[in-house]
Amino acid sequence: MIIGFIGFGKVAQNLIRLIKSDSITFITSAQNRSSKTIHNIEKSDVEILESFKQVAIKSDILISANTPSNALKVAEEYGKYVNGIYLDLNNISPDTTLEINRHVDSLVDGAIIGKIDSDNPILYISGKQSEKLLFLNEFINVEIISEKIGDVSILKLLRSTYTKTLSALLIESSEIAKKYDLEDEFFDILTLTEAEDFKEKSKSRITNTLNSKKRKSEELQQILDYFDDDLIMVKAALEKLNQ
Repeated sequence: MIIGFIGFGKVAQNLIRLIKSDSITFITSAQNRSSKTIHNIEKSDVEILESFKQVAIKSDILISANTPSNALKVAEEYGKYVNGIYLDLNNISPDTTLEINRHVDSLVDGAIIGKIDSDNPILYISGKQSEKLLFLNEFINVEIISEKIGDVSILKLLRSTYTKTLSALLIESSEIAKKYDLEDEFFDILTLTEAEDFKEKSKSRITNTLNSKKRKSEELQQILDYFDDDLIMVKAALEKLNQ
C-alpha cells in the first residue's frame, strides 16, 4: 500500500506518525516546496519523488491537504493521474468539493476533526469509495457519514461556522480584558461555567487562530460564499480576523 501526499503540513506529518505499518509506504515530493517544508519532509519517514505527478501515479491513496485556495488547482493538475483513491482533506466548500469530483474518478470527501497533532483524531469521510478506507481504523478513528460527496464538506463548514466565530469572539473579549489587566481573571470566571481546561484550550485556540489567520479567513470566506443565509456572526468574525 502506497499513500501519497500533496501538501506536507501538520496534517500529513501527524498521519505519518500515527499510521505505522510495514505494509504502508508514504511518498511525497519536494517540487516547488519551501525550505521549511523540505526540512519537514526530510525529517519524516517518507520517500521523496521528483514530482507530484509521479506521486499521483504511484499512490494507492493520494491525500490532498493544502490551503483551501489551492485545493481545486491541485485536483485539476494531478487528479487525472490517480488510479486509486483521492482523499481530499482540505477545508473547502461543498461547491469546490463537487468541482473537484469532476476531475477525480475516485474521490473521498474527508475531514480530520480534532487537534491537528492529536494522538486520536477522527477522520470523517463520505463518498462511494469510503469503505475502502476503513482499514485505517487500525490506526485512527474513521467514521463514514454517507456515500454522498459533499456531505463531509458541509459538516466541515458548519463546524467552522461555530469554531472560528467563537475564536474571533474570544480574541476580542480577551483583548478587552487585557486592557483592564484582568485577562487571567476573565478566563478563570469562564472556567467556572465552561470546563476545567477551558482557559488552556481557549488560549491555545486564540494562538492558533492568530498564527494562521490567513487560512482561517479563507475558510470563513468559503462559508459566506456557500451558504445563502445572512450570516451576521461569520461576517463579523471575518472582519475581526482581517483587522
